[in-house]
Amino acid sequence: MMRLALLPLLVSVAPVPWAGAGELRVLSWGGDFSAAQEVAMARPFTEATGTMVRFSDSDDPHGMVHAEVQAGNVTTDVASVGQGAAMRLCDEGEVEPIDPATLVPAPDGTAAAADFMPGTLGPCFVPTDIYSTVIAYDARRAAPTQAADFFDLTRFPGRRGLSRTPQFTLELALLADGVPREQVYPLLATPEGQDRAFAKLDTIKHEVVWWEAGAQPVQLLADGEVAMAAAYNGRIFKAAEVDGLPLAILWDAQIYELEGWVIPKGAPNRAGALAFVAASTAPEPLARFAEELPYGPPRLSSQAMVGNFAGTTKRGAPGPMTPHLPTAPANVATALAVDPQFWAEHETELRERFAAWLAAG
Repeated sequence: MMRLALLPLLVSVAPVPWAGAGELRVLSWGGDFSAAQEVAMARPFTEATGTMVRFSDSDDPHGMVHAEVQAGNVTTDVASVGQGAAMRLCDEGEVEPIDPATLVPAPDGTAAAADFMPGTLGPCFVPTDIYSTVIAYDARRAAPTQAADFFDLTRFPGRRGLSRTPQFTLELALLADGVPREQVYPLLATPEGQDRAFAKLDTIKHEVVWWEAGAQPVQLLADGEVAMAAAYNGRIFKAAEVDGLPLAILWDAQIYELEGWVIPKGAPNRAGALAFVAASTAPEPLARFAEELPYGPPRLSSQAMVGNFAGTTKRGAPGPMTPHLPTAPANVATALAVDPQFWAEHETELRERFAAWLAAG
């Protein structure tokens, strides 16, 4: 078993001497997410090394890491953040560099840098999961088959749920308008592309219910207030599979992004943090995490290891988790990866224009 052999492996990949034991403080998002990290990543690490992993929760881990480093009072050893936040923290020198050579290779010996999906590893960031914004719909109604159907109020009547933010919303508008995914961000960087996205949104603006929290689109769909909504895939999975609500996902034009580990500059247990990052992002723990929550593993070798859903379901015996993951071959075929560099450069201007567009009624 990998868990029993983990400590020698950690010692071999850790870039600084580390003998295990002690305590490691991990900052994460709380709820089901941290619970899945506890089962798939923290417990095996503790069993192998004797190091206690203690979680603390925040709805803004990036902000907490920034505040701790700026104050010179760092208590966090490892933090879970989005890829864009990791890029900013790295650029500001507030997190440690992580050498990909210290990460666990794939079972066939492939180096970790080649085993992670292209574009997912960063100089200070090791991804743990891929989650997605998808089109969710009321399964009691006619099923949409493409993103364009979200904007077709004639064939698919009913209100629509959208996040009150330009990110995801503007990309969805362009994808639904026929823009190839590789052209979405180059086009959205131009005035013409922005005009096109807002013009597409104009066609359904009068039928949109705007949401601000991830639980809201689920409730809107369950209550029949909207026929379709942009929503987080994990929320819809739980509502449908665990709670038994009549909801379904259209994977066409899903928009996915990454979460992963960073190590704050000045982490009290830097050596333990590096070992934990290496261990928890090995292929097996990432696959195990995906069995707890429907977030895709960012390593290629992990994807074949994912088994059945580890929870309980109201739809019968738990089945294979892979069909529910953003990274499943059938689901990722028309997916768009969020470009954090684009949003770092354009977020302010697009938020201002989006707010003005909303206010115009």
